[in-house]
Amino acid sequence: MARYNRPMDELRFGTDGWRDRIGERFTTDNVRRAAHATAGWLRDADGRRVVVAHDTRFAGPMFARAAAETLAAHGLEVHLADGPLPTPVLSFAVRHLGADAGVMLTASHNPPLWNGFKLKGAYGGTATQEIYAEVAARTARTEVGAAPPYEPGRHALRPLDVREAYFEQLAGLLDLDLLRDLEGTLVHDAMGGTAGGWLSGFARHAGLTLRVETLRGTPDPMFYGGLPEPVPAQTTALQARMQRGDAYLGTATDGDGDRLAGVLPGGRTLNSHEIFALLLDQRHRAGGRGRVAVTFTVSRLVERLAGRRGLEVRETPVGFKWLVEEMRAGGVLIAGEESGGIGVPEHLPERDGIANTLFLLQACAEAGDAPPGADGGALGARLDALQREADWRHAYDRVDLPLEGEAAKARLQAALDADPDRFAGREVTSVERLDGVKLNLAGKAWLMFRASGTEPVLRVYCEAQTHEEVRTLLAEARTFAEHPPA
Repeated sequence: MARYNRPMDELRFGTDGWRDRIGERFTTDNVRRAAHATAGWLRDADGRRVVVAHDTRFAGPMFARAAAETLAAHGLEVHLADGPLPTPVLSFAVRHLGADAGVMLTASHNPPLWNGFKLKGAYGGTATQEIYAEVAARTARTEVGAAPPYEPGRHALRPLDVREAYFEQLAGLLDLDLLRDLEGTLVHDAMGGTAGGWLSGFARHAGLTLRVETLRGTPDPMFYGGLPEPVPAQTTALQARMQRGDAYLGTATDGDGDRLAGVLPGGRTLNSHEIFALLLDQRHRAGGRGRVAVTFTVSRLVERLAGRRGLEVRETPVGFKWLVEEMRAGGVLIAGEESGGIGVPEHLPERDGIANTLFLLQACAEAGDAPPGADGGALGARLDALQREADWRHAYDRVDLPLEGEAAKARLQAALDADPDRFAGREVTSVERLDGVKLNLAGKAWLMFRASGTEPVLRVYCEAQTHEEVRTLLAEARTFAEHPPA
């Protein structure tokens, strides 16, 4: 019987789990409901072991313990991290310990007042659509107080420590001899999130002489007054630091450490698409082959570069879970999404900002960045060469617009369903609807409209040949979205 005589909150499982505002729908009662549903799914699937962790957000330990106690009360073997843990390390722990699932309490790059409930499969990556659908349906049927009581004497919570094992796996994927020749500086902006200290820890573990300088490395529930999202507007301190030109590379990881962005010597920023292209190039030149899996919002630069190399490109809807399915199917060289997540199957079917920072650092060493210089260094020159090879100058941005009111949504959808022949003075050469609506425009440009799966916003993406074109097209798209034609 439920403890409270009130309607149950509807918990929406979107692109990657359930996310809500802390203290509104994100409460310990609702976390226990989701954990109870997870336990039911696991037990019906003969699952026995689960790993639980949290990020640096407010009350993270309390929410993680609520989930862990609920799972343990069902008789499951629960391993609980005793402090903030990067999401990719949780995913590694699931596979390393032979667990049947992982539960990560995080809202990733969302604002500080949000938290979330993510699921990981036994393979060490984002839960599939089928898993999320099953858990969401069970959660909707679960009343507050439905979970069995947790009894400390009967339901032990086991500690979780896989740091050294995780470092050993990374060491086996990297050319340590090459990295040991680097004697300069790697700058890491942890943004107050969980990845602080992990890169410096790996450097000590692997015996690197490279110095790791950490910005915003202390965990902060408010993320130093900003958003824990590795985009240029949130990484100004890292850009300023890299303008000194004395470091090989700067990277920023998001709140739970699975996404990243980069900054080159001199302050040139690297977005996720450019990092994707550089890592694709690195892996292909090292003899790697296979499909390149991309979500619907990824730059044409990656698609065209893969085409030049004779590699098949597989496009999926937005959400890393779709890329996980591609990687689990086998034959994938690399997979990535617009929001900073890149997966290397040899490591995990999972995005990992820590691992990808090290792969990018190795690309610096391979490109000959010694000394780095103040103009982007050899890695910047390599990126320019890739754009020439792909015959695609990359300029990209995204705006997020409030999406409220069913009538406004209906008008916008009707305007997009009309398949306009022209947009912002350009011919619309084709329209794609894999996930949202993408308008391919004359002049090597495109615009895409898509409602977020995790927030009440409309995301508008644009790629063109110059940043000025991107700004102009996004301004036109904002007007269109706010005042759609009848």
